[in-house]
Amino acid sequence: MNHPTTNAAFPNSSEGEARTVHIREVGPRDGFQNEPETIATDDKIRLINALGRAGLKRIEVASFVRPDVIPQLADGVAVLQGIDVPDDVARMVLVPNSRGLDNALTHRDLFEEVALFVSASETHNKRNINRTVQETMDDVRQMGKRIVDEGLTYCAVVATSFGCPFEGAVPMDRVLDLAEQFAESGATEIGFGDTTGMCNPSYASRFFAAAVARLPEVEITAHFHNTRGQGLANAYAALEAGCRSFESSFGELGGCPVPAGSTGNIATEDLVSMFHEMGVDTGLDLYVLIEAARDAQSTLGRKLTSHSIVAGPVIWSPSV
Repeated sequence: MNHPTTNAAFPNSSEGEARTVHIREVGPRDGFQNEPETIATDDKIRLINALGRAGLKRIEVASFVRPDVIPQLADGVAVLQGIDVPDDVARMVLVPNSRGLDNALTHRDLFEEVALFVSASETHNKRNINRTVQETMDDVRQMGKRIVDEGLTYCAVVATSFGCPFEGAVPMDRVLDLAEQFAESGATEIGFGDTTGMCNPSYASRFFAAAVARLPEVEITAHFHNTRGQGLANAYAALEAGCRSFESSFGELGGCPVPAGSTGNIATEDLVSMFHEMGVDTGLDLYVLIEAARDAQSTLGRKLTSHSIVAGPVIWSPSV
């Protein structure tokens, strides 16, 4: 499909500064799980297939959690079996513990990446998965070895990396110490989550500069929520600090129970639009992403908070 030029003629893009970023789409897991109304399996499959056509190479598809805990994701295996994405798309699943990994590995042929997670905040970890941080990390060491032995890509996520609604400030060293433990257990990518949107661009700049320096052999990923409208500014700060990997959710789907009314992850299409206008290559088709987000909006029957759904891409080519 031929689309109008969206950024080639942008007068203020940085020439001679060729930068490429990698974006993982997390809407099918992190986004869908926060929807109160059940989304039909066929709708999930259609939307994920659309995301695959946008050029995304990494999509978080499902989570192997107890269905009574997150009923929305109970059809994860059916979704994994039903999607038809290009062969070069890495399908990720999230697992909370060894039992979840046991269940996931019975469907080993349906995915290429596994994500393990912990909260940097003791209180948030306990409320989220009913475990202490130490108990989680003890399990991580065992799970990490199994994931690597299976030949799967082992990714890790540190939630509440930038602040906790229960404990307040989370020390940077605590977050990076947990990241180092993940790396020691075999993780090749570590994401840092702004779970409740408490980060700001100044801290994002300092944090990602420190993370890149401390973990030079690991892919560092930024995961921002737009709870207080600073998500894209934080992504820009992370980019300038050396981060080249990001997670986002089409339509700005997602959220967190605390604080009340939280919006979701930064919208994939808004993030891509910003990067393209800056001359940063994402390898993605912004038009297809926007159409997928609009389809999600129609499917869910409510207005989503993505800006690009309304405004569309920036068009710099002359009008005819």
